[in-house]
Amino acid sequence: MSDTTKGIAAIIAACVVWGTSPLFYKMLEHVPPLELLSHRTLWSLALFGLLLGVQGRLGEVPKLLHGRSLLLIAVSAFVISVNWGGFILSVQIGMVVQSSLGYFIFPLVMVALGRLLFGETITRAKAMALGLGILAVLTLTFGLGVTPWLSLLLGGTFAVYGAVKKVVASGPIVSVTAEVLLLAPLAIIWLLGTHLAGWEGIVGRNGAVFGQHLWDSVLLVTSGLITAGPLVMFSYASRRLALSTVGLVQYLNPSLQFTCAVVVLGEVITPWHMIAFPMIWLALAIYSADAIRRDRASRKAATA
Repeated sequence: MSDTTKGIAAIIAACVVWGTSPLFYKMLEHVPPLELLSHRTLWSLALFGLLLGVQGRLGEVPKLLHGRSLLLIAVSAFVISVNWGGFILSVQIGMVVQSSLGYFIFPLVMVALGRLLFGETITRAKAMALGLGILAVLTLTFGLGVTPWLSLLLGGTFAVYGAVKKVVASGPIVSVTAEVLLLAPLAIIWLLGTHLAGWEGIVGRNGAVFGQHLWDSVLLVTSGLITAGPLVMFSYASRRLALSTVGLVQYLNPSLQFTCAVVVLGEVITPWHMIAFPMIWLALAIYSADAIRRDRASRKAATA
């Protein structure tokens, strides 16, 4: 296969894993969210460390843990842990539809952050897409009588994470390894608390799951693979494909989340969702068409 074909296969595989991950985390819904998040962090660290060790790149991690880079890594570690935790919670409380909305609106939040933080130009098409996204959120807020905070939390934290990563002078695998390394002490403290002091995190949940049942323990270890594997494939694809292609295929992730929520997990779709989601999809279509047009123009200019 050509590099392009391999890249497309890798990004599709990554998005399929991300998009169907609600089904995986549903099997662990009896595990308190903070305990599950702690395992996800530690097993991810183990896999990323193993990968970098095989590549002979472990020495790149300490370079990020001082000065300005340390501050950026700390911020990105915080927001990605909130994002991971929010997603786990969305599965456990039956709000995967809201989580899918969050990842649908993520590109639109990135447009706003790009303007605010980096002075990026908002084209007419991007402005239209952003306006439609805001209208969709307002529609849900008015129709459901409550702001879709979980959607805004997931979309917002992932957008902030993307903005921080934009200025981190390192590749994605090394920087994520540094992030989970910073989170590891907190994860270890929490797991010690659950196993030795009976911390539950959520009232009524029995913690200290790891080691009690073989299947649960295997799933907790696998949560690291579910985290690390797609990111490795995403990094592989990003180096071989145009950003517009990567951006378009990424919509497969929330699309699959939405499908899993409705078809498999049986979540209810209200008439307000049926109004708001088409607005988001239209916004993404406008945004994507503009991105493809500009990417083609840029490549044509470079060729000329």
